[in-house]
Amino acid sequence: MQLDWWTLLLEVVNFLVLVWILKRFLYKPVLDVIARRKAAIHRTRSDAEAEKTEARQLEEKFRNRLDEWEREKAGLRRDLNSELLAQRERLTAELQRALEQEREKQTVLAQRHIADLEAQAEAKGARQGLQFTARLLDRIAGPELESKMVSVALGDLPGLPDERKEALRAACHGFPQTIRVASAFPLVAAQREAIAEAIRSATGQQVAPEFHEDPSLLAGVRVNVGPWTLRANLQDELAFFGERARNGG
Repeated sequence: MQLDWWTLLLEVVNFLVLVWILKRFLYKPVLDVIARRKAAIHRTRSDAEAEKTEARQLEEKFRNRLDEWEREKAGLRRDLNSELLAQRERLTAELQRALEQEREKQTVLAQRHIADLEAQAEAKGARQGLQFTARLLDRIAGPELESKMVSVALGDLPGLPDERKEALRAACHGFPQTIRVASAFPLVAAQREAIAEAIRSATGQQVAPEFHEDPSLLAGVRVNVGPWTLRANLQDELAFFGERARNGG
């Protein structure tokens, strides 16, 4: 069999033309499509990697933020617990102070109440004692007791302090006609003269006292020289002690 070179040449030419046509109208568009597809896939992959990286960054940022929130919550919880503890201690201290003040107040009120009761009991006892004493003295009061009290008054006149003597002299000088001597029982002449002489000695003036009876004095005398008074009788003494008992003295 002989080789036909012309046929071979034509076949080669046909093959080359076919290759050119395929390359021109088939391979190149397919390659372009594949290239674009690869580029799209590469871009997609790059975008996916970028999004993945961004997602990891966001996840890390979110995790860090969660950690910060946990730390902030822990710090806020500690601060809240500290504040609550401080508030509780402050309220407890205030309550303790209020209780102490109330306890002291109640103690003071109780002591005052006890003192008032004791004062009332003492005053009542003093009043009862004075009443008993007044009844007793009213029963034993008589000329003999009055004579003794007159002697006491006569003994007290010379021993008056200087300021009281000056007041007595001034009263006697200013009110010469108002020297009155009251007694619970009638005074004998010797007693009247002794009282008048004691007043003259104390005042340094010649005076003539007026004598009268006052049964309310129980026993003893009361000497009035103007505004000046010498009390040497049971009624005035009982009134004096009664006033001291009422005043707590």
